[in-house]
Amino acid sequence: MGKVRDVAEALWRGEIAPDEHPWMLFAGLEELDEGIAFVSSFCNVIGVRTDDGLVAVDTGSPMTGAATASMLREWIEGSGDDPRVHTVVYTHGHVDHVMGADAFESAGPIRVIGHERVVDRFDRYRLTAGYNGAINQRQFRLPGLAWPTRYRYPDVTYARSLSLTVGGTRFELSHDRGETDDHTWVWLPERRVLCTGDLFIWASPNCGNPQKVQRYPREWAAALRKMAALDAALLLPGHGPPILGADRVRQALTESAELLETLVEQTLAWMNDGAPLDVIAQRVQAPPHLLERPYLRPVYDEPEFVVRNLWRLYGGWWDGDPSTLKPAPATALADEVAELCGGARRLARRARDLSDAGEHRLACHLAEMAGRAAPWDDEVRELRAAVYRARRDVETSLMAKSVYRAAAEEEPGRGFEEP
Repeated sequence: MGKVRDVAEALWRGEIAPDEHPWMLFAGLEELDEGIAFVSSFCNVIGVRTDDGLVAVDTGSPMTGAATASMLREWIEGSGDDPRVHTVVYTHGHVDHVMGADAFESAGPIRVIGHERVVDRFDRYRLTAGYNGAINQRQFRLPGLAWPTRYRYPDVTYARSLSLTVGGTRFELSHDRGETDDHTWVWLPERRVLCTGDLFIWASPNCGNPQKVQRYPREWAAALRKMAALDAALLLPGHGPPILGADRVRQALTESAELLETLVEQTLAWMNDGAPLDVIAQRVQAPPHLLERPYLRPVYDEPEFVVRNLWRLYGGWWDGDPSTLKPAPATALADEVAELCGGARRLARRARDLSDAGEHRLACHLAEMAGRAAPWDDEVRELRAAVYRARRDVETSLMAKSVYRAAAEEEPGRGFEEP
């Protein structure tokens, strides 16, 4: 087997430790079936050889798009076929999936197909380039990242489904909301090949990202059920290695749906009972046996964030605490609490003690208040940073780790200046 297949097998068997979990696998191009190439990178790209040229599902990121396009052309040329790119299908408009389009088009015009909401996404990205740059710098530890403002818009869009045939190969495109509102999954019925995009990423579904726009857990679960019913023999995901074999594909999709469904069911039950967000976030629990699956580990997103995203989807932005409806400035509250405690240093020391005792959630509240009350105090700054470093070290998801790491590394007084 090639490297991609080897990793896929080892990961499925649980032979790769959670801290080594390759939900992003950089292994280059591997032909998994005749005429089906899988480029394993930050964002996977799938190439399908047809009689009329290459069909690519996704194009890669700004950093990987050119190399991906080159590998696929070399693969086609090696078979003696026309290396021309005929069609590119966007599974969704995230930049790691679409920013390689120019490289694919460098050798000649291509046809780009995507869901109609991809257009709205690109427009929104241009409006919020600064914000998206800031949150992705924090999430991926990429200082100086400039968010793109130029995009290759689709030539063809669709609303619910689209069937197309290129060079004798049939592609069935379906839209479902999940991680995004513009998502497409691709089914090759004659080949029994399923391209899921980010509806499957070898991790607990990315359905609660605290820094990104709304996600849709209930609809995502329904999409996974639809895909599971297809009896696919090969699943090619947006991130991580492929899944080979119909039984494994069905299990992975079904259990991913089950995880989302139980989070939705529990959250809505508590909401309908009138519970506030604070109570719901503490009481909703994901089944441990699901989180232990190698394809559902919370290494990127995590179930608690999904619960909070469900609250936002169904309940709005207010969390149910009367004091947070129209709150005082956080710095004013911090000043008052610090004075009651005998000063910001005393508050920060208590935060450190709580952190040392494993009470990380409470410790972060106190450390943040101390930092706001005395942002230029060296002892307070160091204690606050230590609390957030400790919190980072006990977290499992990249999203949580990145936020706490950024907090620990903040410059003195950052975020506390008057506008």
